[in-house]
Amino acid sequence: MKSKIIILLVFVLIISLIKFFDLDTYFTFENLKSQKDVLTTFVNENYLLTIVVFVLVYIVSVAFLIPIATVLTLSGGALFGAVSGTLYVNIGATVGAIFAFLFARYIIGQKVQSKYEKQLEKFNTELDNNKYQYLFSLRFLPIFPFFLVNFLCGVTKLDLKSFIITTSIGIIPGSFVYTYAGSQLSNIESLGDVFSKDILFAFILLGSLTLLPVFVKKYKAYKNKV
Repeated sequence: MKSKIIILLVFVLIISLIKFFDLDTYFTFENLKSQKDVLTTFVNENYLLTIVVFVLVYIVSVAFLIPIATVLTLSGGALFGAVSGTLYVNIGATVGAIFAFLFARYIIGQKVQSKYEKQLEKFNTELDNNKYQYLFSLRFLPIFPFFLVNFLCGVTKLDLKSFIITTSIGIIPGSFVYTYAGSQLSNIESLGDVFSKDILFAFILLGSLTLLPVFVKKYKAYKNKV
C-alpha cells in the first residue's frame, strides 16, 4: 500500500512540476513552425542526441498524460522525415503507453478486478475472446483519446503482450498521417489542416472493418440459437 501511495505521489508531483513551470506550453504548433529552421540545424549537427531526446520526451508525455502528442508527432515528421519520424514516434508512444498501462494496473487495476470480479466476468470474457479486434479498432478510430485507452486497458485483465502488439501496430496509420504532415510543415497553417474529412472517414472505416469479425461471430451465434 505504501509503495502505491509513493508512486502516485511521484506521478502527481511530476505533473504538477510540469504545469507549474509551464513546460508543456512550449510544445505548440506555432512554436514548432517558428523554430523549425533552428531545430533542423540542431538535428543535423546532433542527430543521434536529438533522436534520444525526442523519444524520451515522447515517453514522458504519454506516460504522464501530457497533451502534447499531436505537436510532438508533427515535430517527428518536421525534424526526421515521415518514415523515420513515424518510427521514433512509434517507439516513444509505445513505451510511454506501456508505462501508463502498468501504472493504471498497479494503482487501481488489480483492486478493481478483485472487487468487481463477478460483475466484470462477462466483460473480461468478451475482451479476452476478441481483444485484438477491439483494441485495434480503438487505436484506429481517432475519437478515442490515446492516453485514455492506455489507462483503461490497464484497469482490465488484458495481458501486456497483446497491449504492446495492438498499440505498436495500431498507432502506425495515425502516426504516419501526422509525421507526413509535419514533413510538409510549410504548407500547413493550423492543426485543423492535418485531418481532412476524407482521412477521418478512412480511419473510421478502418476501425469499423476491424470490428467486422466480431459482428460476424455474434451474428452466427445468434442464428444458431434461433
